[in-house]
Amino acid sequence: MKVKIIPSSAKGCITAPPSKSMAHRLLICAGLAEGRSQVNNVVLSEDISATLDCLQALGAKWQLDDKTILIDGTNPKKCKPQTELNCRESGSTLRFLIPLALINGNIVNLSGSEYLFKRPLGVYHDIAQERNLLFEHQINGITVQGPLINGYYSIPGNISSQFATGLLYALPLLSGNSILQITPPVESFSYILMTIEALREFGIDVSFDISTIENAQTVNNRWTAKKIENVQNTGIRFTIQGNQKFKSGNRTVEGDYSNAAFLAAFNLFGGKVEVKGLKTDSLQGDAVYPELFKQLTESSPQISLKNCPDLGPILFAIAAAYNGATFTDTQRLAIKESNRANAMAKELAKFGSRVILKPNSVQIIPGILNTPKEILFGHNDHRIVMSLAILCSITGGIIEGAAAVSKSFPDFFTVMEQLGIELEYIK
Repeated sequence: MKVKIIPSSAKGCITAPPSKSMAHRLLICAGLAEGRSQVNNVVLSEDISATLDCLQALGAKWQLDDKTILIDGTNPKKCKPQTELNCRESGSTLRFLIPLALINGNIVNLSGSEYLFKRPLGVYHDIAQERNLLFEHQINGITVQGPLINGYYSIPGNISSQFATGLLYALPLLSGNSILQITPPVESFSYILMTIEALREFGIDVSFDISTIENAQTVNNRWTAKKIENVQNTGIRFTIQGNQKFKSGNRTVEGDYSNAAFLAAFNLFGGKVEVKGLKTDSLQGDAVYPELFKQLTESSPQISLKNCPDLGPILFAIAAAYNGATFTDTQRLAIKESNRANAMAKELAKFGSRVILKPNSVQIIPGILNTPKEILFGHNDHRIVMSLAILCSITGGIIEGAAAVSKSFPDFFTVMEQLGIELEYIK
């Protein structure tokens, strides 16, 4: 799908879409709980649909009523999937569910797009190899076989927090206690905090020790940027009691700061958009976007993306439109839905912007944005498409591959129209 965007201003009040990150976590907890659970404020994006389909393959049953999911949980220690777990293009779904697929001794096939299985899975491969478990990697899938047993697990913290989340789902269900050590540097720690919050809401307790942080066991808004930085530098050790059970409940998915950032970005370019429905004490790392927007509009700052990598594309776009900036800790952008640093550099060049790419940094050179003479390309990446759309609201332009927004924000272009942005759909 191609979308042509005509220069125009956004005005209005909009409710932030639900957090995809928290929806994944709450739905998996509900899918593992005894009895029926209710998860409210869920939008069936491609990624969330993938997680629900995989939970169903594991034995959970679910139904959608408006934006509410009613789900009857399954016991992964006893289930034998009759079909493969199709993760589509969702890295979260794949990495969250691999440890659950390894819990019992059944052979489980996980499938998805070819690109998905090019993203790093070595952490789980190493765990399986150390414990003589089956882990066969194919072009568009993997085959695994447990059983996973309790014990000591150590994983690096600088690849993806999703590996820690996957293990935190599975280890409490094993027959004995386990230790999970995450070695420094720990990136995207805020996502691990979100996992802990979801687990506790469904009755699973994990304790953790960080010697440099006072009262570290409390997961709430006392997690300041300084505390998170300490974790990133020192690592974290979880003690996980076995034989725990997920308890059913009624939970609501909070608003998503990641996607709200795109809507709020209109305000930097003459718009007047109010974004409602965001939790003020949220653990989401992307909740930092208002401060980063301020820095970008007032100066040419240096910004680390270590704890907010999903903001990278929109921050690059704003920097190109304003004063430029230098972004550090960008290496992980290469293993997202696209190589986001490279993709944004290619597309920003069509606006006349110059981007200097280094292995772990990106420098945006300040300049004047021009209307692209070439068609923009979305790189099959929802965040690239949305970032380009924001810039096109200033300059105009055509984006090819715009349907990629369905991965996390299916109604994005509808919301743009509701806010007054003029656009045309081109077949």
